[in-house]
Amino acid sequence: MSASTEAARVAAPANALSQSVRDSLVLAQRNLIRMSRIPEMVIFGLIQPIMFVVLFSYVFGGSMQIGGSSSATAYKNFLMAGIFAQTVTFATASSGAGIADDMHKGLIDRFRSLPMARGAVLTGRTLADLVQTALTLLVLAVVALLVGWRVGSDGNTNAGRVLGAFGLLLLLGYAFTWIGALIGLSVRTPEAATSGGLIWLFPVTFISNAFVDTSHMTPWLRHVAEWNPFSATVQACRVLFANPGQSTSDAWPMVHPVWASLIYSVLIILIFRTLSVRKYRSATA
Repeated sequence: MSASTEAARVAAPANALSQSVRDSLVLAQRNLIRMSRIPEMVIFGLIQPIMFVVLFSYVFGGSMQIGGSSSATAYKNFLMAGIFAQTVTFATASSGAGIADDMHKGLIDRFRSLPMARGAVLTGRTLADLVQTALTLLVLAVVALLVGWRVGSDGNTNAGRVLGAFGLLLLLGYAFTWIGALIGLSVRTPEAATSGGLIWLFPVTFISNAFVDTSHMTPWLRHVAEWNPFSATVQACRVLFANPGQSTSDAWPMVHPVWASLIYSVLIILIFRTLSVRKYRSATA
């Protein structure tokens, strides 16, 4: 075969899926390196959930009745599933702010000019945030153990069920980062993304079973809380951790919390990833 023929050969296009995975991992690595160069991002991300653990445990502990008991220990064991879930969902704000910052600096426009998979920039960002969330959860679990949280405090559990609970938490956090990605692409500044990423999270996390027993809520509010995707993951964690305060409601997400948590999280990923990638194609700085 002549040299000219060889030069004229057109390379076969790479498999789209493998290219998307490769591009996403490269960008995830890029985001992780950037995070490691700004350690205050990780430190501040750790301080907030630790403050929630300490404040809720020692301020509200003893004043809440959980399963007929008002002991501070029972509330700590009840509380931690809610704090874990709140922590992974609050990562939404950082995802949105990061993407809005990249938009503001014109970095997204540069990525769009490169021969990359369309969703790789967003997938890389959300995967990097997932790694940071896993690190935060690990530190938070150690703090929780130090303040008195114990798995198996209201029944039997095992390592597999505990790891499954943390897996559900990470899946919920990953799902919510796609909501943050859409917010980040829809606003003009990182400040707006931070505010927009948090403002709707407060009703989502507080109208739930995270911090109080939903049986004490008014009926309409209790129904909202029991069908809240956030509540499903909290209930699943309490079941898998064997912690007290598990809801006795006959609402489907409370009866089948593990399946409900999985279904909710997958649906959120499918819906918001599709919307985010569509927005990414047309968004301008």
